Amino acid sequence: MSASDLSPVPARVYADRAQVWPARVGGTHRAHDGPARSILESMTKTAVTRAHLATSPFKAPVAPPTKLFAVGDRVTHDVFGLGRVTTVEDGIAVLVDFGGRQERIISPYAKLTVL
Repeated sequence: MSASDLSPVPARVYADRAQVWPARVGGTHRAHDGPARSILESMTKTAVTRAHLATSPFKAPVAPPTKLFAVGDRVTHDVFGLGRVTTVEDGIAVLVDFGGRQERIISPYAKLTVL
């Protein structure tokens, strides 16, 4: 698709906008992606947890307790349903038999609960 196909305006009118036109059509170059984009990227939240300051008026975030499983425990999983733990890899993962399938659930076991 060319500029002449999209608009009844002659292509010579857009000659001075040659670098901006591909962005309108779907190209990768955009004239306005300079400083604004880098500011937005720097303002987004990062995955790094910040250290709690001793002088902060807010309570320090509490880490959730680690879940411990033993072979033979009955468990429920939010996606797979009811199952029984068959293998425990200390602090790394557990292998659970959900009847028709076996799944390896990796720590921190967010969707896995002991019954």
